[in-house]
Amino acid sequence: MIKIFEKYPLALLSTVVILMLLVHLEVPNMTIMEARNFITAREMVQDDNWLLTTMNGEARYQKPPLPTWLTAVSGMIFGINNIFALRLPAALMVLFSGICIYYLSLKLMLSKIQSFHNSLILVTSFYIFAIIIEAPWDIFAHGFMLAGLYFLFLFFEEKMALWKNALFAAFFVGLSVMSKGPVSLYAMFLPFLISYGMVFKFKDFKTKFLPLTGFVLLLVIIGGWWFVYVRLADPEAFLKIATKETENWSNYNIKPFYYYWNFFIQSGLWAIPALISLLYPYLIKRIEHKKAYQFSFWWTIFAVVLLSLIPEKKSRYLVPALIPLAINTGFYIQYLLNNFSELKRKGETIPVYFNFGLIAIISLAVPFALFFLLKDGLQNHLLSYVLTSMAMLLIGILLIRNLYVKKFQNVFYLTILFVVSLAVFGLPLSKSITKNEAYKSINSLHQFEEKEHIISYSVGEITPELLWEYNGIIKNIYKDKSVEIPAEPNFGLLLMPKDVEIMTSQMGQDYNFRLIETYNLNFGSKSKERLIREFYLVSKK
Repeated sequence: MIKIFEKYPLALLSTVVILMLLVHLEVPNMTIMEARNFITAREMVQDDNWLLTTMNGEARYQKPPLPTWLTAVSGMIFGINNIFALRLPAALMVLFSGICIYYLSLKLMLSKIQSFHNSLILVTSFYIFAIIIEAPWDIFAHGFMLAGLYFLFLFFEEKMALWKNALFAAFFVGLSVMSKGPVSLYAMFLPFLISYGMVFKFKDFKTKFLPLTGFVLLLVIIGGWWFVYVRLADPEAFLKIATKETENWSNYNIKPFYYYWNFFIQSGLWAIPALISLLYPYLIKRIEHKKAYQFSFWWTIFAVVLLSLIPEKKSRYLVPALIPLAINTGFYIQYLLNNFSELKRKGETIPVYFNFGLIAIISLAVPFALFFLLKDGLQNHLLSYVLTSMAMLLIGILLIRNLYVKKFQNVFYLTILFVVSLAVFGLPLSKSITKNEAYKSINSLHQFEEKEHIISYSVGEITPELLWEYNGIIKNIYKDKSVEIPAEPNFGLLLMPKDVEIMTSQMGQDYNFRLIETYNLNFGSKSKERLIREFYLVSKK
């Protein structure tokens, strides 16, 4: 089997990503960040707002447009309201990142099989694949940066093709900046440079000065032209948005310095192997490629430290640290592949049995957990349930058996199969598990508007998920605690339940309010108020 993997690593990596992400790409519920991206992409296509990007008809310059351009192009090809099409570019960036890790690992002088394992660990790390739904810009920024760092590594290490490597590095780093501004420069590029300088040392800079200058110039041009264009074309909106975004870094979602110290947990089922791979004194004595390990170790550590210095913190901001962590974890996995059958010390075997034994227990428990969670919905997804249960039971049994006989190679690939099987067979079941009887889509509102010949407005900014479902522009008439009453005698009004009393007190003397419908986009049992709007027909008395 290893020979097959060594012969076709990228084909097998592609198969894993396709099965894990693409088979049911449209199934997960849309997130607020996704909705913002998709709305902007839709308005690019429908309103031709490709450079001065908008959301709900208003300027949206918080993020550079490259990911949204790619989303819009995919939407133009397959359908601008097709969720699969809009998610496809981000999903493919996961594969792109896995391929980049594979080739970077090879340049670190690691074997083909270890490089392949590193790529598998990366694409199956929880926040690497979850980020395409939660915050799609991030995977573009960090994926392009990873490609840029690969060519930058070649630029530092090789004496040939200096200009080619410098320009390719600038091209991809520039694309990263065009995906999310300087975020990845700080969280990936800078830690990479520090760790490279510590471990490999910067050499022969006299011969590399001109290509390096070309790198900087091309990076600035590719990464900065859109910001300059918007600054000149729409300066007032640009400065207002830039000021607010800058303030968020120091005033919004503030967490303590140590908030990221459990960062390895974000790798999901690789959490314990990732933690052990960070035990430098333990692992450095047990691996062959010590410099490569030191490089990935310090790259990971400096990424976490630099991210910790920023007051604003969110779990998804740790993605830049998970990329070198995948290489780091790969060293520990390779050590187990070579030595697990001979290990006797409980201190070394217990973490392995605990981590992969826990995966086996979860796998065996899935059929029973799904049976109780699905309840009445079981009959609607019987085939998915049966296939999921059979796959999980088989994987759980095989994991236990191979742990018992210490065949770690099989344990590793069964763990990958566990993730893939859950995605292929189990993901469709999530719709029944998170069912909400009060769910009501807002896309039917257009029919009422046409029937009554009215235009609908909102009180406060409309939630992006609702705006996406509505598929149109909904103007906010309540800003700075004052109402801008529409000129027409009859109009529709979308309000959060808590705002109804405020509006009726301000407009009730001159207008009648008639509740028509309550729109609720909550999928599960949790009721988020921002996803609920009451729709009123407002008529002048």
